[in-house]
Amino acid sequence: MITLSTHVLDTANGKPAAGLKITLHRLAPNPTAIGVFETNADGRVTEPLLNPEQAIYGSYEITFHAGDYLRNQGHDLPDYPFLDVIPIRFGISSASHYHVPLLLSPFGFSTYRGS
Repeated sequence: MITLSTHVLDTANGKPAAGLKITLHRLAPNPTAIGVFETNADGRVTEPLLNPEQAIYGSYEITFHAGDYLRNQGHDLPDYPFLDVIPIRFGISSASHYHVPLLLSPFGFSTYRGS
């Protein structure tokens, strides 16, 4: 069974990133918009990112809407912030759990395949 989760930590403020908008798309095969989500108080998405019908092998893009979140946290960002929308492209090629976390600040981010 394929499952997908994410977790966003606001490293500038040292806390989970609550209220951050996330979108998910499958790029191949059969490109499709899968969903729009928002992180909870723990920086996680409560509902499954993929339902069983959507969870197939392929290429995906999870997009973190960081600029809106950072502005809402009181960061004084310019009209064209260094980080605004952060797309992460990844592949699902086995029936297992995929976790795509994001560590975020106004001027940097990192991700990895978590557990």
